[in-house]
Amino acid sequence: MRLGLGTKGSATVHGQMKLARLLEMPEREVSVRVRELEADPFFARLRAAGVVSFAPFSEARFAARRFGGWGVRTSSEGLGDLIDGQGDVVRLIQRVGQERFEEFFLNDEKHSDEGRAQACGISSKEAGRLREFVDRVYIRAEFESPSAEPAPAKVFSAVAGISVEDGKPILGFFHREIWSKRYGIDARRREEVLRGLAPKEARKADALLRELDFLDRRKTTLYRVLEAFLETQADFLVSGDPDKRRPLTQKSLSDRLEVSPSVLNRLISNKSVKLPWGLEAPLSVFVPSRKAMMLGRFQELALGDPGLGDERLREKMSALHGVALSRRSIAQYRKELGLGGRGRRAA
Repeated sequence: MRLGLGTKGSATVHGQMKLARLLEMPEREVSVRVRELEADPFFARLRAAGVVSFAPFSEARFAARRFGGWGVRTSSEGLGDLIDGQGDVVRLIQRVGQERFEEFFLNDEKHSDEGRAQACGISSKEAGRLREFVDRVYIRAEFESPSAEPAPAKVFSAVAGISVEDGKPILGFFHREIWSKRYGIDARRREEVLRGLAPKEARKADALLRELDFLDRRKTTLYRVLEAFLETQADFLVSGDPDKRRPLTQKSLSDRLEVSPSVLNRLISNKSVKLPWGLEAPLSVFVPSRKAMMLGRFQELALGDPGLGDERLREKMSALHGVALSRRSIAQYRKELGLGGRGRRAA
């Protein structure tokens, strides 16, 4: 049975809207909401009455988030640099070191590229490259403020970090309040306790219990999605080579996990993870279509050698990636990527 927005016991319009909001809610806001619910006097009463219980989320591990206070822009144009664990930007940041990268590139607008270069032991050209990367990709996450009315997010919400241990990708979550435990709700005691309350109190207690149930479903589903990503894209995560990603669609993943496609889309559309090489990237990088992967490879070739004509691009795509593209496909790819003739950006 698919997990959808309308399930037994919560199929009201209000319940659907509440669950939809929780699915899209950034982790920071979910963490705040968890603390608010657990501080509610009704929560303590329901625990004491045996309605609500805690169980440790034994699968969860925890990690510290890098680049605190900063997030990846949802409009980021630096996706290729983020997901290439073997790329020039990642190697350059590793040379500079995390502390100096944060000090001189994220938290410092006063130094010139020459000053940054001298402080970090790199060339002025390399300092300029890192500064341009930061300008394209990062924005201060604290500029994002919670709102009763959802607005388009400016940054992705970082859920977890991925490390590699013994050749396998491992998850470490950033928000302990969310991931340290599961809620258990005793259906029999729930019915007994609610029946003994005044109508107004019963409605309030029932609403709290429904929200706890929604939070637990959100957590369980997101965990299953992340585990599926790690399993499917393990070669990419271990190697740092984006070409080793396997094509995966949201439709095929929703079928595999028996989750409604709309639930899956809401859950992952605004969230990110830290990749093993230290940069955060949106969860969408784990569900690349075949066409999206092909476009990425084509763009890399076209921009890497702007002098290549269509015929040479066809030959290189065939030799390097085993793909036979028609002239029509080459023209279409150029159009979709905004590339002019011979790899140049269209005006």
